[in-house]
Amino acid sequence: MTSEDLRYPIGKFETPTTITTAQIAGWIEAIATFPARLANEVQLLTEEQLDTPYRPDGWTIRQVVHHCADSHMNSFIRLKLAITENEPTIKPFDESKWAELADAKTMSIAPSLQMIEGIHERWTVALKNLTEEQYNCKFIHPDHENKIRLDEYIGMYAWHSNHHLAHITSTKRRNNWK
Repeated sequence: MTSEDLRYPIGKFETPTTITTAQIAGWIEAIATFPARLANEVQLLTEEQLDTPYRPDGWTIRQVVHHCADSHMNSFIRLKLAITENEPTIKPFDESKWAELADAKTMSIAPSLQMIEGIHERWTVALKNLTEEQYNCKFIHPDHENKIRLDEYIGMYAWHSNHHLAHITSTKRRNNWK
């Protein structure tokens, strides 16, 4: 397995040329089910296993779980900004620096699992109630200097959920953990 395979176990996200309502529904389902799928994969891991990096020089499983809480919290806020403001410029965050903070490196994952559950419950209701017009709402990401449409963003975060879940499942598989 190459370092690229370890870093992107499901490949990189590619925006489809055309985004269908069926794709959006599937992406929303991936977001909706992520908390349970994540909890199922990490619930029986030991502290030592949680502190195992998913790849050389990568985050630990503990950091991945906390990152998902941080990232998905920001994503939910970005969704709300995009549907309530006209092409807002969002505030990015330095995910690498956040992952090095004490809460991400040492805390129990239980609070982040609770956050993810609550955020995803609200996020799913918001996503399922978007109108066709709202799918076309955009926000501006200043790091990339581009406008991101919400339908594309939903796909990106379905991928993001599955991407980080694959970091955990592939680590478990490589180490023969149950």
